[in-house]
Amino acid sequence: MRLSTRGRYGLRAMFHLAQHYGEGPIALKTIADAENIPEAYLEQLMPKLKKAELVNVMRGAQGGYMLSTEPENISVGDILRPLEGDFAPTACMTGEDNSCEKQGVCTSRIVWERLKNGINEVMNGISLGDMLDDYDRLLSEQV
Repeated sequence: MRLSTRGRYGLRAMFHLAQHYGEGPIALKTIADAENIPEAYLEQLMPKLKKAELVNVMRGAQGGYMLSTEPENISVGDILRPLEGDFAPTACMTGEDNSCEKQGVCTSRIVWERLKNGINEVMNGISLGDMLDDYDRLLSEQV
C-alpha cells in the first residue's frame, strides 16, 4: 500500500500550517514554495481539506489557509482519509466488492481487517502536534 502524491503533499501542507498555527492565514503560494509542492496541485487538495473541516479559508489580499483547530486535535488519519479515501487493503473491506463467494467464511478477510485496523490505529494515533514535537526533536539532535 502506497500513498499517492495527494496524501504526501496534503500532509506536508498541513504540517506547514501547523508550524504556523496561530499566526493567521498563510497564502497557498507560500505553502507551495516552502514545501516544494506545485501550487496548482495544492489548489486541488485544499478544498478537500476544507470540506473535511480541517482548514479555514480567508479571502482577500491578506487571505490564505489556516488550521481549523489546534494541531493536537488533527490526526494524520483525519488528513489522509479525505485525500486518499478509505485505507482498506482490499475492495471487500470497503463494501465495494460483494462478489466473493467466500465472503461469510473468508479467513483472509480477517487478515485484511486486522491490517486495516492497524493502519487506522497508527494514523489516528499521530497528531500534527506529535509531528511538531518530532520535528523539534530531530532538529535538536542535529545540533
